[in-house]
Amino acid sequence: MGLDWIHQGGPLMYALIACSVVSVTITIERMIFWMRFRREQDASLFDRVRALVAQGQRDEAASLCAGSRDAAVRVCRYAFEHPQESLEAALRMGANEEIRRMSRYLRIHDTIITLAPLLGILGTVLGIIATFEVLGGGRIDNPVAVTGGIAEALLTTAAGLVVAMLSLVPYNYFTARLERAVGELEGHLTSFEITFRTGRTTRAD
Repeated sequence: MGLDWIHQGGPLMYALIACSVVSVTITIERMIFWMRFRREQDASLFDRVRALVAQGQRDEAASLCAGSRDAAVRVCRYAFEHPQESLEAALRMGANEEIRRMSRYLRIHDTIITLAPLLGILGTVLGIIATFEVLGGGRIDNPVAVTGGIAEALLTTAAGLVVAMLSLVPYNYFTARLERAVGELEGHLTSFEITFRTGRTTRAD
């Protein structure tokens, strides 16, 4: 097999190899991202920021947010850095930035899952067409050569399915991680927004 297997699959096999390389690269990058993301989360820091806001100590809370890698705290920083915006708009701006960071490359992963089987089927169809063209030209003396040609044509379908399946597992995992992280982020930001508004009202009184 080896390189012969790749060569037998035709030109589209190289496109499938490229898809697999991109998929593996994205998987490794996202694994590193989520491991780092988990280490960077600091619930106690978020609680301290919220406590300072509740006490009306906005400047101290803003200083505490500076340089933090915690997702919720990073979003809270937008409330202090963009006072000209409404609180809801500032938090939405920060949340969108964090969600973009969490969902990076997922669309490419999703495209590969859809594209790889289609490339595989296309390769098979082209291979079968080429085989029947040879048959139509009467250039086949050995019937085994025909079945062998069809078998080779099916290689791209098999390869496309393998690439799609191997991409689907990490894609679903990363999508689940994203949904869980976004849910947690929304919960934190809701509590922060309530505290921020309550603190502002208390201070005004």
